[in-house]
Amino acid sequence: MPLRLTDDQMNMITSAAEPLQPGDRGPFLERVATLLNGHELGDGVISRAARQAQAEFFRAPQLERAGGTSKYRR
Repeated sequence: MPLRLTDDQMNMITSAAEPLQPGDRGPFLERVATLLNGHELGDGVISRAARQAQAEFFRAPQLERAGGTSKYRR
């Protein structure tokens, strides 16, 4: 059964997906849908599901060191 979300609710979910790696966004959306399954859809429930799924998929970017020194030590 498809989820019926308002534009604002969909914006919450897509905003939570933005910092994720592109390959993780599809699985993230599937995880959000799984977390929402069986719940009455309100802004709070959707926000919590998006935050939980984001925490599960977020990987901090790896910073590269040029010459083994920090850019702040130049």
